[in-house]
Amino acid sequence: MPKKIEKNETIITIALIIIYLVSNSFCLNTFGSNDYRTAICNILLSTIIILFILLNRLVSYYKLDKIPNPKKFLYFIPLIILMSVNLWHGININNTIDEIIIHIINMIGIGFLEEIIFRGFLFQMLAKDNIKTAIIVTSLTFGVGHIINLLNGADIIPTLIQVCYATATGYLFAIILYKGKSLWPCIITHIVVNSLSIFNTTTVSVLNNIGPIALIVVSLSYAIYINKTIKE
Repeated sequence: MPKKIEKNETIITIALIIIYLVSNSFCLNTFGSNDYRTAICNILLSTIIILFILLNRLVSYYKLDKIPNPKKFLYFIPLIILMSVNLWHGININNTIDEIIIHIINMIGIGFLEEIIFRGFLFQMLAKDNIKTAIIVTSLTFGVGHIINLLNGADIIPTLIQVCYATATGYLFAIILYKGKSLWPCIITHIVVNSLSIFNTTTVSVLNNIGPIALIVVSLSYAIYINKTIKE
């Protein structure tokens, strides 16, 4: 890592978190999640970060150059379960093709940004001093960060539930990153979960709790398995 960037790593990380949260909140409030302007904003910020990483030769530092041995990670089958959670209540195809495409493009940007910022920049910055702190802080930050959805018009209870399972999922992703030395499984899972949300069917029943509970149970169980069976 260039010395100038290393010296200002904390400032760069905090700035990225603020820029992402503010810009994404503004776009969602102003344009909505299925608007091309929101997608452009997230893709543009993603492109800037990618260029920053490439130009400064930080691909390895942010764990973007390899994928761990899938066999040791149970071929990532638990992640496939997480990916499919938005389809458990059925499939909603009421959106137009254009809306679906724009939504997916937007979710690709958001999925990449949240992973590279929270488990790339923030995790690596904290891991220099204490790996446990890095895992805990990035998990909590990722989960609590979803409270910002309240500013976008979301209800309190669903948002708090989202914070809980996002924290659990964030913990799992941090463990995968730490043990597997790759951010790609986290990025791919995050993008797929977000992208399939447009097909989610909202139901008014106790079944609404199954998805969040399953996310928490699967995430924590898989994280415990990885933690106990795979060496750093």
